[in-house]
Amino acid sequence: MASKREGLAARRKSLGHSQESFAEKLGIATSTVGRWESGSSAPQPHLRPRIARLLQVTATELDLLMTPQPVTPESPAVPESEDDDMDRRAFLSLLTITGTFVALPQIGTPPEPGDRTPPPAETAGALNPHLWQVFALSESKQAVYPLVRRQLGLLARGLEELRSEEARQRVCVLAADLYQLAGEIFFDRNRYTEAAQCYSLAASAAKEAGEHDLWACALTRHAFIGVYEHRFAAMAPMLSAASRVAQRGDSRLSTRYWVAAVQAEVYAALGNLDACNRALDVAERVGCLDGQSQNGGWLRFDGSRLAEQRGTCYLALGRPDLAEHSLTAALAQELSPRRRGAVLAELAALGAQRGDLDQLLHYSGAALELAGQTGSGFLGKKLRGLQPRLAPLMADGRVAELHHHISALAGAA
Repeated sequence: MASKREGLAARRKSLGHSQESFAEKLGIATSTVGRWESGSSAPQPHLRPRIARLLQVTATELDLLMTPQPVTPESPAVPESEDDDMDRRAFLSLLTITGTFVALPQIGTPPEPGDRTPPPAETAGALNPHLWQVFALSESKQAVYPLVRRQLGLLARGLEELRSEEARQRVCVLAADLYQLAGEIFFDRNRYTEAAQCYSLAASAAKEAGEHDLWACALTRHAFIGVYEHRFAAMAPMLSAASRVAQRGDSRLSTRYWVAAVQAEVYAALGNLDACNRALDVAERVGCLDGQSQNGGWLRFDGSRLAEQRGTCYLALGRPDLAEHSLTAALAQELSPRRRGAVLAELAALGAQRGDLDQLLHYSGAALELAGQTGSGFLGKKLRGLQPRLAPLMADGRVAELHHHISALAGAA
């Protein structure tokens, strides 16, 4: 069975190293780096300290980056078949175990005087930022699942060794971070029950740590599930709570503006144009922030998605004139395959709304291609949302064929 090391390649790329420059710094052949990243060989022990320094990671973190991940269609990263149901249950058990320990008061014995060695639960979280980088860089988001599962296992094994309340709070932050990443992976696969459990645990852990921005982000991600299930009225109170929590957070961060952007989508779905525009105006203020307003991990909102979010809102409000301007502007930006596919699907929906078959077929075809490449359940759901708009146009054979392709994509997923 073939395997590859997504974490190693993604970390190298994130630091600006090509395979050639990385090999040159290590004094080895470029093909050797390729074999490491493909999973066909591993670095010799004497090279590992130099590799760790180049990648700016610890030896333990390097071991995680070197963990091979299966890439055959028969072994998907997120369990999909009944044969993998035991693995899924094991992962959910890890969530329950770590969530229980996080909710407990201080456990374990105090450290000996002068003992500054951090317990495993604290060192396990050092790789979390790198996992978010791998998640962002991977076309197939479920490729990160094995690394997240291993991280959660390390966290669970070390939680019993926490020796102070301060250590417990630090681990609560790490756990809330990791839970949100796990939730994002499940959300991308349309596994909303598992995603909701991850986000709920993330909110609880962040609350325990007194980290309001982390807490508000977990609530907002939980609300996303209801948004994509079209339970807009039910999500409005949760987003209102997230907004109040974010107001108690760090004003230098973009959290409150991200919450406003999501609230705008809910207001649009409920047909409230004025409230939608007010929320979007609040979200636009993220551009006034100085310095590092987001961390690239659990908080990634920098305003760059506002054009596509405006387009989505105006499409829901039945304002195709405003929607097309925003979506076209979004498409002109440099987008990830997942985001580009979502914008293409919205432009296809706009074409269906207008009865413009050329626009519908052009953009939906491009979105289907990206959905097939990435295996993203998120994109698949976006395209399935297009199907009801196709009903009045089904007399055209091309539209009927498009409907069939979308259904086939859903069946494959």
